[in-house]
Amino acid sequence: MQQPLQSLLLSRRWEIFIVSLIVVNAIILGLMTSSRAMATVGPLLEVVDGIILAVFTVEILLRIYAFRLRFFTDPWSLFDFFVVAIALLPTSRGFSVLRALRILRVLRLISVVPTLRRVVGGLVAALPGMASIILLMVIIFYVFSVMATSLYGATFPEWFGSIGTSAYSLFQIMTLESWSMGIVRPVMEVHPYAWAFFVPFIMVTTFAVLNLFIGIIVSGMQQDVEQEAAASRSAMMEEQTHVAHDVKALREEVRALTAAVQRLDAGAPRR
Repeated sequence: MQQPLQSLLLSRRWEIFIVSLIVVNAIILGLMTSSRAMATVGPLLEVVDGIILAVFTVEILLRIYAFRLRFFTDPWSLFDFFVVAIALLPTSRGFSVLRALRILRVLRLISVVPTLRRVVGGLVAALPGMASIILLMVIIFYVFSVMATSLYGATFPEWFGSIGTSAYSLFQIMTLESWSMGIVRPVMEVHPYAWAFFVPFIMVTTFAVLNLFIGIIVSGMQQDVEQEAAASRSAMMEEQTHVAHDVKALREEVRALTAAVQRLDAGAPRR
């Protein structure tokens, strides 16, 4: 019973069915935020949403029954379990805030679609390197915030009056959001050489350090793809080894059968 059920849950048709339900559920949850849609077909949307949630719940129970302990050792299965479990929590009284968390069911697309799983796997693999870059960014921001507060805090306290406000202003500059006309040019009207401070900051953060994030994420995704390819090659080699052993055993059986036939022919009386 478990093997056919596992085959069904891992089949391409079942994957397409679940993806279709997730997409329909995402559309329904979006429509449920519209007062006009709720006034028109609100009860129908609630019913369809409940049916889809029931299907997701039954699917999780079937996966637990089919895979047993393997279900709880698979991170993606645990992710699906918690997403569905959150949707099953009561949304009345003190738990009304959990009603907004129903949209988390759309995140199940990540666990169902292999390409999305690969992307998230690359992001997870890049986390250790990203932590180092974040620490580097914190150090750079602290150094430049202290400098900006000392240089421009007296004349522009709304932007650089404290380390916190300086850090926020520098973050805006790093994102290149109105950095020139909004902050730097007004500062340069009072401090003409302020460009010698802000331009190196942008060069270091926006064009150097932030690109390290992209490099580490790409490297993590490439590593994840290589691991998946290595696992596929290993599985293929193992399958080829089994086929070779089966062919060798079949040849030995054919030789034994041929030898037996030859002995029978040799011992048979001639006419």
